[in-house]
Amino acid sequence: MKVVILAGGLGTRLGERSIDIPKPMVPIGGRPILWHIMRIYARYGFKDFVLCLGYKGELIKDYFLQYQARNSDCTVDLANGEITYHHDARADWTVTLADTGLSTRKGGRIKRIEPYLTDSTNLLTYGDGVADVDIPALIAHHKKMGKMVTLTGVAPPARFGALTVEEDLVTAYEEKGQAGEGLINGGFMVFERALLSRLSGDAACDLEYGIFEELAEEREIAVYRHPGRWACMDHERDVAHLESLWRTGKPFWKVW
Repeated sequence: MKVVILAGGLGTRLGERSIDIPKPMVPIGGRPILWHIMRIYARYGFKDFVLCLGYKGELIKDYFLQYQARNSDCTVDLANGEITYHHDARADWTVTLADTGLSTRKGGRIKRIEPYLTDSTNLLTYGDGVADVDIPALIAHHKKMGKMVTLTGVAPPARFGALTVEEDLVTAYEEKGQAGEGLINGGFMVFERALLSRLSGDAACDLEYGIFEELAEEREIAVYRHPGRWACMDHERDVAHLESLWRTGKPFWKVW
């Protein structure tokens, strides 16, 4: 089962911070938030990742290509170029770094990585949200419901759009801008390969607008109600909040 992470957006709401680096590379506790998200999945044994890259994707590639050097002390012999690492910083992950286009929307990004998705069921999330989600429980709920997609429903700040939910089925999907008081899509999704047939590789193919709206009408989206905590790094104040939680030893998403 692959873990697909959407890591190609511009992150414009982060202002100047996103000029130099893509949003998934914004550090929390000295590590990119992308690394924190991957650690959540790895905690439950899901270590095969496909990253959908776009804006400044080369920086994400560089991070993983130089992963051991970045995360351990090392000695470089300048005479022969030999490098000695003084502790093992490697992770037993497989990371596929896929360029899915600079301005491609989410649906198009997922369609473009179809060749890497060999399993019938896959996991999907955004590159800017963390939670203490029980991933095995999420997957079990997805299998129980038997739908094309399962979203993790979380309690929202007011600025996010709402899910209309009836008996663990999403019956309406309203994207950001709606002042919903119920659940929102917090990422941490599960989807069947059948979803890929609903998508196109066109840069304009979105996921939330259009596809999820259609699937909600068809009652093909289930929701896993997450009873714990969730946060999204959408604005500079969110970065400060997550950094504060990490610094004070209270990062609720640190399930590893």
